[in-house]
Order: sequence, then structure tokens, then C-alpha cells
Amino acid sequence: VIKCRAAVAWALGKPLSLEEVEVAPPKAGEVRIKIVATGICHTDEHILEGLFPNVEFPVIPGHEGAGIVESIGEGVTSVKPGDKVIPICLPHCGECSFCLNPESNYCLKCHLSESQSVLPDKTTRFTCKGKQIHHFLWVSSFAEYTVIPENAVAKIDAAAPLDKVCVLGCAFPTGYGAAINTAKVKAGSSCAVFGLGGVGLSVIMGCKAAGAARIIAIDINKDKFAKARELGATDCISPHDFKKPIQEVITEMTGHGVDYSFEVIGLAETMVASLASCNMNTGVCVMVGVPPAGKEISIDPMLVFSGRTWKGTLLGGWKNRDFLSKLVSSYLEKKFNLDVLITHRLPIAKVNEGFELLCAGK
Repeated sequence: VIKCRAAVAWALGKPLSLEEVEVAPPKAGEVRIKIVATGICHTDEHILEGLFPNVEFPVIPGHEGAGIVESIGEGVTSVKPGDKVIPICLPHCGECSFCLNPESNYCLKCHLSESQSVLPDKTTRFTCKGKQIHHFLWVSSFAEYTVIPENAVAKIDAAAPLDKVCVLGCAFPTGYGAAINTAKVKAGSSCAVFGLGGVGLSVIMGCKAAGAARIIAIDINKDKFAKARELGATDCISPHDFKKPIQEVITEMTGHGVDYSFEVIGLAETMVASLASCNMNTGVCVMVGVPPAGKEISIDPMLVFSGRTWKGTLLGGWKNRDFLSKLVSSYLEKKFNLDVLITHRLPIAKVNEGFELLCAGK
């Protein structure tokens, strides 16, 4: 058993509490990882607000980490102690009908199909003050050590800087892949990106890499515009600057609407606005932001009857156990710039300050 620090969410709506936790050794098919760096994602904030489905408290959040394998359980063959790895919040069992489908990146062992508040044997590896602490998405990267099933771990290049490639655990591949894999953005096309956080900026990078001619970036926080332009946005607009709905503004800017639109916020009203912003016949709208659990959306059926495509994306459509190592290699080859997504570096003791910065749009 390893004793280490972790940021624990004891109850809904409470700040995270830095605690000493005990982390049990990995069982068969499991990997214990020393987490070196972790990003903070808005999905982690959703846990604390009660907006993410099927989370049990107390829990150690975090799902965007990178680290080094400390030990392995019986039967583990894909990694060994000392390997650099990224935990994957969308596992890849390699056996279910989705994993065997080359066009799918879903897995029946992911959180949408079964609880990931406990490991597959229905127990946890975390204990604090005599209580069992739950896992989050089998990752729990807000702990200095964590235990994860082998099918949710990707080995990466030993040269990778873990304090940067940690954002490959969620933010970058989700946004970049939404453009490249899910929308399949074409060269010369027009795109609109709603929400310019880390994931939205990654969508812009994907649109630019695909050769989009016009990329309209939309956010109410104008402080985001400089970075969006740096990464490829051609236009930056705030809905607060217009008296008409933003979808009407975008339609007027482009003539008939954009070819591709991306909602990267997770709000019902912006999802509808994003759908209405793409052209009525061949436009493709991708839902990237995580909607609150149980939320329903009302739309005019004519928005899709005329031919628009409305679709979602899970982690940008990547089969991550296969592709994460390739994304890391592409980063090392400077094919894209992750560094621009990193705004602050904080010790784990200041994790609540990190959430304050996130929620303040900084």
C-alpha cells in the first residue's frame, strides 16, 4: 500500500479537500501509476456540481493525467514499471462489438454503460480516514498514485514531457478529433466554434489542420479571442455584441451558414444555436461540450429535415489506446502546439484555486 496525497470530493457542492490516502496495489489486469501532471477539465467541475451522471461520493476526480507506471498486476503485458503512460477515460477492451468496429471508438466498458466509480471487480483501491473512496472514470488523476485497468492505459514515448502531454488525456484529442474525425472538415470550408476553452481552441486547431478557409470563433469572453486568432480563427465574435440571435449573425456573415459548427460548451441553447448556424442542407453540427445529466433539448424538426447532420463525439472519435501514442509522437514532431493550451501551473495543494481560474474563464 502506498500513502500519498489526493484531492478528495467528500460531497456534492463542497470544495476539494487535500488528504492523505492509501492506494492499494494493483490486482490482476490493473496498473498502478504515479501521476506526474494532470489538467483540470470542466467535466471535473460537473462532478462537483452534480451534473455528471452516476458519480458516487466520496470520489477522487481528475481524468486528464500523465504519469509513470509504478507497478503492474498479474497478467498485464502492454506496460511495465517505468513506462510513461496516459490514462484513458474511454477504455478500449478490444473485445466488445464497438471495439471490434473500425468506425467506432466507443467501448461497452465505458462510463456510459457501466459504473466507473469502482473498478471492474466492484471494489476501489483508495482509502481515506478508514473510508472507501470512489474512482472517477477509472482515472482519478487528482491523486499522486492511482490504479487503473490495463485497458484504460496507453503507453507513450519516453521522451514526452508529462506536464504537457497530460492534456492529451481529454482536451486536445476531443477538440482536434471532433474536427478531423467526427466532422471530417474539408479543405476550403467554413466552420463556427462555440466556446473557446481548451477544447474549443483544440477544435480550431483541427479545423485549421484540415484546411478550413474560414473559422468563426464565438465566446462571451473576449479575452479568449487573441489565442483563438493565434491558432487559426479568422473571425471572433461575442453574442453580447448583437441584438439578434447569434445563429442569424453567422448566417448573414456566411450567406447560408457555415459548413461545420461545433458546440463546445454543453448548454442547450448554444447547442440549438450551433445547429442552426450550419447550412440547412449539407451542414454538419457536432456536439462536443458535455450536457448536464438529464437535460432535454427542444428543436424545430425543420432544422434537420432539410438535410443538416447533428452528431456527437466521444473523445474526438479516436480509439485512444491505439492513437494516443501517435498523437504524442505528432506533438514531439511539432505538428501541433499543445503548450498554448496551458495557462497556469499549480501544485496539487492549490487545486481549488485551479477550479476558480477555470470557472472565471482564465
